[in-house]
Amino acid sequence: MKFFSSVKFFLSILLSACALFACNSPYVPKPRGFFKIDFPEKAYQVFNEPGFPYTFEYPVYAKIERDSSFFGDTPENPWWINIDFPQFNGRVYVSYKQIGANRLDKLLNDSYNLTNKQSVKASAINDSLIATDNNIHGTYFRVSGDVATANQFFLTDSTRHFLRGALYFDTTPNQDSLKPVNAFLVQDLMHIINTFKWTR
Repeated sequence: MKFFSSVKFFLSILLSACALFACNSPYVPKPRGFFKIDFPEKAYQVFNEPGFPYTFEYPVYAKIERDSSFFGDTPENPWWINIDFPQFNGRVYVSYKQIGANRLDKLLNDSYNLTNKQSVKASAINDSLIATDNNIHGTYFRVSGDVATANQFFLTDSTRHFLRGALYFDTTPNQDSLKPVNAFLVQDLMHIINTFKWTR
């Protein structure tokens, strides 16, 4: 009887010691997760407003509004628009300038400078040339890192028209959480670019 009570006593001390030392293991936080995003089916409609010098196809889950303010000032012409993606709190700011009233080399430099302003937080900036079947030329910029805008582009015919677009989100920049939405909307940006035409 004494033997069994001694074994019981020994086992209870051993279990208490194990429990005590187990509680001193370092705490490992659970990785932060992100909400699952349901993406709509891809479908497009034509933007072809009278008087505009360009046309293109854009997603049916987006809406287009004229841009009436540029940093508090009025845009230099009425052909500035915003392509809004309400479901994703995203917006493509589209600015249009006429070559002649503006020098092409200045417009090009301004586009590169605006993109390079992201370099403070960017881990990389990659640019690729654009050349479509509709004789549209330009450059597409992909900016990596926690930046305000990871996708930007400009389109031009080098003689009359110059258009610039940049995708922004109304949220704190976080490359990881925005990655699936960016990937989804990049397909739409590519569709906009590939269907883009000058109308005059």
